[in-house]
This record gives sequence, C-alpha cells and structure tokens, in this order.
Amino acid sequence: MAGAIITGVDIATTQVIVRFDKPVATASAFVLNGPQRIAVDLPNTRMGRIQASGGLIASTRHGQYDPTTARIVFELKEPAVVSGADFSPDHQTLTISLKTVSENLFAKAVRKGRQLFGIAPGAQAKAPSQPGGITVPLDPPKPLPVPTVSGAKGSNRPLVVIDAGHGGHDPGSSSSDGSKQEKDVALAIAKAIRDELTASGRVRVALTRSDDRFLVLGERREIARRLKADLFISVHCDSAPNAAARGASIYTLSEVASDRVAAQLAAKENRADILNGVDLGGENNEVSSILIDLAQRETMNISSVFANLLAREMSEGVKMKDNPHKFAGLIVLKAPDVPSVLLETGYISNDEDLKLLLSSGYRKAVAEGVRKAVEIHFARRLTGQ
Repeated sequence: MAGAIITGVDIATTQVIVRFDKPVATASAFVLNGPQRIAVDLPNTRMGRIQASGGLIASTRHGQYDPTTARIVFELKEPAVVSGADFSPDHQTLTISLKTVSENLFAKAVRKGRQLFGIAPGAQAKAPSQPGGITVPLDPPKPLPVPTVSGAKGSNRPLVVIDAGHGGHDPGSSSSDGSKQEKDVALAIAKAIRDELTASGRVRVALTRSDDRFLVLGERREIARRLKADLFISVHCDSAPNAAARGASIYTLSEVASDRVAAQLAAKENRADILNGVDLGGENNEVSSILIDLAQRETMNISSVFANLLAREMSEGVKMKDNPHKFAGLIVLKAPDVPSVLLETGYISNDEDLKLLLSSGYRKAVAEGVRKAVEIHFARRLTGQ
C-alpha cells in the first residue's frame, strides 16, 4: 500500500502540528543556517498541498526528498530549535515544539545534526505498524568527492574549479519539447571549458562532477574550498516562459538580487538545498562572523570584476544578453574565500539557443571566452592590478 499523505500543517506560537491520513512511525528534524531553517523528514510519507506560516515560522516549503520520504522546511523568523516532538497515540498527528535560542546555541544545533522521533532505540516492536511501509535509515554523512585536478603542473599554479550545474535526480531546466535537460548540456560545456583551460597549460582545473551525479549546492562550493581553488565557475543554462528570450549572462553574489529575473533564478537554484538539507552554516563555525563578512566582501568584489571581464571576452564569440552581469543571492556562490561566478550559457527554452548549446562549435566559443578571461584575470592578480 502507498505511504501516508500529509493532510495539513497547523502552526501555533511555539508549535507545529503535522497531520497524516495514515499512521507514520518516525520523523527526524535538523536545523540549517543561511537562512535559518528547520527541516523535518517523514519516511514513508508523501506530500499533500500545504502552505502554513505563523508564530516563529516565516514560511513553509516542502517536497519529496526521495520517493518514500517527504521533507518539510520551515524558514524561521528568529533562531529556534526543536525542543521536542511527539506522535499522537494513533501516530496520525505529530506535534513539534519549538523554542527560541541565541545565535550561538542555534549554531551548536546545526552541528549536532538530526533528532529522531517516534521510535525509541530498542523499542521498534511497540511502534504502530504502517501497512506496506518501511522505515528509511538515516545514513551517516558521506565524504565530499575529491575531483581529479588536471592542467598545469605544480601546486603554485592557479586552480579553477568548474561546476556543471544540476545532475542526477535534479535535471534542471528542459528544452521546449522536453528532450534535452540542463544537467547534460551544462556538463558538456563544463568539460569543454576544462579541456580548453587544460590545453592552455597556465592553470590547474577540476570539475565538481564529471558524470551524471547529484551534488547539493553547499557541496559544490565546499569542493572548491577544500581544493583551495582560486576561482569557481558554475555552468548552467537559462530558461524562461518567454520562448524568445536568448543570450548568455553571468551572475555574481548579492544579498539583494539586481532585478526580478535574478531573484526568480536565485529562488529556483537555491531550492535544491532547501529540499536536500545541506548544512550551509557548519563549515565556518570556528571563524567569527565579522571575519567571514570581511572575507566575503572582498571575494564578492573580485568576483564582480571577473564577471565583467568574462562578459567582455565571451562577447567576441557568444551572444550575450544586454547588461549581462547580474546579481543574485545564489547559495552556490557563497564561498567566503573563493571568487565565484555562475555562467548562464544560453536559453535551453529557446530553440535557436538550444541548437547552439548542443553544438561543439558553440561550446568551443564559450570555452575560449572563459580561457581568455581566466588568463587575463590571473595575469592581473599576479601583477597586482
């Protein structure tokens, strides 16, 4: 039989009540930073149509974490944690109690990880059964993949990390007929950029993914940080309801998006983390927020200069949008110490752009533009310009 369906979410001042149409045995919760959120995973459960806010909850988002697990994410108005969670005797209602905490305690809760509710250790036999249901195990965190570095020899050469957007169960945008997916086009272009940079012999290069695998947004930028990258370029394809929209563009980080389209892009791309629960706040807990802010401001300035340079160099062989440098609050660009840009290589939703995106000649033109910009960027950095 199918799993339970979430039929409603009620929010009080310090409580969240989740209702199901069938018994649900277990639940787990964890907190996330940037922005501050509480995520609740519900095994053997499917989402219904819910929207709820109030009390400590600014907004509610939801989705299927995997085919058998529903995830609800509560964005918080202020720092808060789960102080307890109890199922009703029939396990068709889950009441989650919240309490406000300081920023320091919230950061500790992020590091602490999941809380499991519903079945006490060693007491599984006493739990209500779910006909045909299963309990989804909580796997330990997997280590980040360490990609192969190619290109120039010697660790003193600058390292550029190329990130092919989306992948695995996250296809990204699709062509108008649904036959082509962004994850495949982005990977082909990312590989073309890697090959062009490798052939130049001036920099080292790594791909965050070289096959069809899923990486959450925080993992992508954390790979760059782990490798001590000097530059991070995330490759994507744009899409729009207007089939006539065309052209490439470049995004850099801003807490305030530069226009409505940029804000929509940020919401779309960031949703992958909201539904897949990456810890966005844990990697810098040993560093004070002031130092992080200063580092990120400098990184944002360098990123912005590189974006303008990239737009100039790409424009020789690639159709760019008017005013191609945009700003958006994209999570994948938020490494505080790695200059980062997101390159929208064209509109997969536009038939003319799609033909270009699928052609080796266009991929070569994009790659050449990136190579020229990268070479100029590091030459300037070397001479202190």
